[in-house]
Amino acid sequence: MAHHLNDTQKQEILQKAQVICIIGLSPDSSKSSYGVAEFLLSQGKQIVPIYPRGGIILGCRAYTSIKEAWEALRAQGRHCDIINIFRKSEALGEVLSEISCLQGIAQEQPCIWVQLGLHSVQAYQIATSCGLMYEEDSCIAIEYQRLC
Repeated sequence: MAHHLNDTQKQEILQKAQVICIIGLSPDSSKSSYGVAEFLLSQGKQIVPIYPRGGIILGCRAYTSIKEAWEALRAQGRHCDIINIFRKSEALGEVLSEISCLQGIAQEQPCIWVQLGLHSVQAYQIATSCGLMYEEDSCIAIEYQRLC
């Protein structure tokens, strides 16, 4: 069973969010992660790509891990509002374990947003144990268009 925030929560998060880290953002323009990132940019959001090979995606520096991106944002005095995840369901527990170890995660409280078709009980449990809001099996672009 997928875990969802209510529409009021989602609308508030999406309207307030400035910086969105995207784990698994592909540089391949045919992939859904690329289309979603492009949409978020068109809405004035700042994206922080996380892609194992780094590089530049959609004009933004890609970091090789969420830890590297998180530390870079903190060094710049910025923080992440949403961590949007495009990884296989089987990898979500591991991804959330990594997120739960980030310095200051409990204070900064980014929303964890897991894309359409993906869900993990383990990831949900890790997120909630850190006090993080958690939305899964949900497309951030579709929800943004529907609610904002």
